[in-house]
Amino acid sequence: MREVREMTSDAEVAATYGVMHGLRPHLDEGEYLLRVRRMREDGYRLAAVVDGDAVVCVAGFRIVEFLAHGRFLYVDDLVTDEGARSTGGGKTMLDWLAAEARRAGCEKLQLDSGVQRFAAHKFYFREGMHITSYHFSKGL
Repeated sequence: MREVREMTSDAEVAATYGVMHGLRPHLDEGEYLLRVRRMREDGYRLAAVVDGDAVVCVAGFRIVEFLAHGRFLYVDDLVTDEGARSTGGGKTMLDWLAAEARRAGCEKLQLDSGVQRFAAHKFYFREGMHITSYHFSKGL
């Protein structure tokens, strides 16, 4: 049976690494756990769609507030295991994130997605999301 669980212990976070590595391949498992620990200090949370013992989808998110957007849930990371795509895990997670946003008094759910992630964009459009801005970045 599929369920969404917030992953809080080191063991639970480590269990999400295999799926998250598909989105963030530059992180080795040790660095992943350390970063999640540090990011938690700034409100980062990690949730997973779990099917039995298997993690099929992972999302990292936080509740933030901006002058431009009000209070919203920002999705830092959202990835479904490659072997579990198109089986409903991503939708289950996105629905859970929207419900979590409403519970937290948020006005919106937002995320950024790499311009090359065409399949993800198709999914986001299908789920009623819209492109509302460009995200710019500069290396320092």
